[in-house]
Amino acid sequence: MIRLLTLSSFFVLLMACKTETKEQHSKIESSTEVQKELSIAEKIAKAHGYDHWKNVNEIEFTFNVDRGENHFERRWTWQPKTNYVVSMVSKDSISMYTRHAPSKVKETVDPKFINVDKNFINDKFWLLIPFQMVWDEGTTLSEPIKAVTPIAKTEMNKITLTYSSEGGYTPGDAYDIFYDEDFIIREWIFRKGNSETPTMATTFENYEDFTGIKIAKNHKTAEGNFNLYFSNIKVK
Repeated sequence: MIRLLTLSSFFVLLMACKTETKEQHSKIESSTEVQKELSIAEKIAKAHGYDHWKNVNEIEFTFNVDRGENHFERRWTWQPKTNYVVSMVSKDSISMYTRHAPSKVKETVDPKFINVDKNFINDKFWLLIPFQMVWDEGTTLSEPIKAVTPIAKTEMNKITLTYSSEGGYTPGDAYDIFYDEDFIIREWIFRKGNSETPTMATTFENYEDFTGIKIAKNHKTAEGNFNLYFSNIKVK
C-alpha cells in the first residue's frame, strides 16, 4: 500500500512538472511574439515583398526621367549578394565595380566610380525605398500620424524618415512617406536637408509584382510635367 501511494505521488508530481513546463513554454512563446512585433518600417517593407528579397540574385532596371520635352535614362544591373554593379548610360559609357559596406563605400570604391555610385544609390533608392527603410543606417523614423497627402489630397498614414547629418551622399535629408492601410506607399515628400519647405512631392503608382516584390514604376508630380519611371525591370 505504501509503495502504491508513493508511485501515485510520483505521477502526480510528474504531471505537475509537465503542466508547469507547458505554462512556462507558453509564457516564453508569448514573450517571443511580443519581441517579434514588427516596426512600421518592417511592415512597409514586408507589404512590398521584402520576404522575397533573400531569393534575388540579380536585378536589372532602367531609371528614366521625363521633364517636359526632355528625357534622361540610366541602365543598371545589380547583384545584391556580391554588390557587383554594372552601369550603362550609353554604349560608350559602361562602368563596372563592386560596392562594399555602405559606411565604407566612399573609401572602398575606386574614386573614378564615385559619381557612378552616387547615381546608383539615388536610382536604387527610388526603386526600393520600402526596403531602404530597413537597410539604411543612421536614420530616424517618426511615429505614424494621419495626414493629408500632397497630391491626391486624401487622408493617409504618414511617417517621416530622416537621415543623419553625417555620412552618405546627401546627409540630413528627410522624406514624408504616405502609405495606405495595407502599408503600401502611395505618395511622398522629399525635403532636402530636412528643410520645412518641400523640395519635391511625387506619387507612387503603377505598381507591378516582380517575383513577389512590388515596385512602383511611376512617380509623378502634381503639375504633370515630371515623370520619374522605371522600365526594363528584371528580377532574377
